[in-house]
Amino acid sequence: MEAMRTLLSKEGFVEVHTPRIIASATEGGAALFPVEYFEQEAFLAQSPQLYKEQLTLSLEKVFEIGPFFRAEESHTRRHVNEFISVDIEEAFATEEDVMNVLEKLIQHVCKAINERCRRELEILKHQVKVPEVPLERFTYKEILEELEGEKIHVPWGEDLPTQACRKLGSLHPNFYFIIEWPTESKTFYIKPRDDNPTLCEGFDLMWQWVEIASGGTRVHSKEFLIQRLKAQGLNPESFKYHLKAFDYGMPPHAGWAIGLDRLMMMLTGRKNIREVILFPRDRFRLTP
Repeated sequence: MEAMRTLLSKEGFVEVHTPRIIASATEGGAALFPVEYFEQEAFLAQSPQLYKEQLTLSLEKVFEIGPFFRAEESHTRRHVNEFISVDIEEAFATEEDVMNVLEKLIQHVCKAINERCRRELEILKHQVKVPEVPLERFTYKEILEELEGEKIHVPWGEDLPTQACRKLGSLHPNFYFIIEWPTESKTFYIKPRDDNPTLCEGFDLMWQWVEIASGGTRVHSKEFLIQRLKAQGLNPESFKYHLKAFDYGMPPHAGWAIGLDRLMMMLTGRKNIREVILFPRDRFRLTP
């Protein structure tokens, strides 16, 4: 985190802190933990997404490192219900701009770990390879074709199942981006491409078979964002305070979020995300 803060601050990003207790979902589809909040119902935040977008209006380049919560019942080696997220959002930027920041950050962190944590890496019997940048980029279409060649069929528009990801991990043993996802597969605030609206300006950063980060260019038109909300079955009224910020002229912007605990798995060579969290919280674990 120290290495991340150093790099992001050097790149002109301002560290911010957004609420953990919220009134409505910041993303469609992600399950929320309800909270008794005096006479109202509230929820634990699963992302700083809408807040960090709004903050680009005044601060232009922001980042946040902090805990977030998802009430998903997934019980795998890479899922927990409380996790640390590293987020950025940048005004007057595109997906390519923030992908450049992301790969620069990953390279910087790997270098810092190699320089400062040699003894720890020896104890872990693990080596951290510093990636060359730019990282490889594969389109969603190319990935599906590659999987078909390995006799793994993924229907167009669907997310990649674990079996497919594991195969990709054996084919691509380092970091790589998956770009040009189908618009229908990404959340409402990811911007569709101007030249082909069926595809969007969203991306995932993969390390072997694990998704480390995701992001993209955001929708910055209020009218179009309302259309996107309705298209995904979401009620614009639930997002009225976010939409209000757009009345002041939301700049074009882009950003991403890294799952810090998943990155820690890569940096330490661990196979289970619980091994890199001091006090993990998953579906079955609430103590100590």
